[in-house]
Amino acid sequence: MTRPVLAQAAAGVAAPSGTAPASGSVQPVITNDRVFGVLPNYRTGNLKDPYRPLSAKKKYYIGYKDSTDYPLFVLGGVLAGFGQLVNQHPDFHQGLKGYAHRYVTSTADQLIGNMLTESIMPSLLRQDPRYFRMGEGSGKSRFVYAATRIFVAKNDKGKWGFNYSEVLGNTASAAIGNLYYPHERSLIDNFQRVYSQLATDALSQVFKEFWPDIHQAMHRKKTAAIAPPH
Repeated sequence: MTRPVLAQAAAGVAAPSGTAPASGSVQPVITNDRVFGVLPNYRTGNLKDPYRPLSAKKKYYIGYKDSTDYPLFVLGGVLAGFGQLVNQHPDFHQGLKGYAHRYVTSTADQLIGNMLTESIMPSLLRQDPRYFRMGEGSGKSRFVYAATRIFVAKNDKGKWGFNYSEVLGNTASAAIGNLYYPHERSLIDNFQRVYSQLATDALSQVFKEFWPDIHQAMHRKKTAAIAPPH
């Protein structure tokens, strides 16, 4: 659902494409165009734009939006279904009760991970949780850039450095998971949870990097399909 332009400006969120910001409004720093019309995209900026740091309030806004948007709960259901299929977390057993247990824990993984990596750690460590889209160059260079941003981030001064927020946030999330995965508390179990979340975030950033190109290509194809013949 599209929010009013003024509300977006007040939150530091970019207005929809083609909408001019109101006079005196905050400059847009975050795009909210959904990847494939579904995946939330509240923390994407443009690399070539002048850097503007986010306040702690805006960092918590990003985590809140990502953690309350409906795709998170849909993803929780998909992951729970897959876990049920392959009997992941066998101590949860099968049936409706087992699925419900998997759904709650997989959703909790996503929610806790979002808040730690997008809000809490970036605020404490003074890092920027946004993904800054490259938008130009070869496909290979853009893919490598996007995938490696889980290890590289800007600080609040706009300087690149190690992405402590992402790595420590997901590590802390895996450790919290020991509370509701009582039979999966080994070092290997924790490493697998961290690795899984890092891989998911890397894939998400690749989607964010190439989504505008995909969207533009889809628009051109649609326009060509409905254009009257000469």
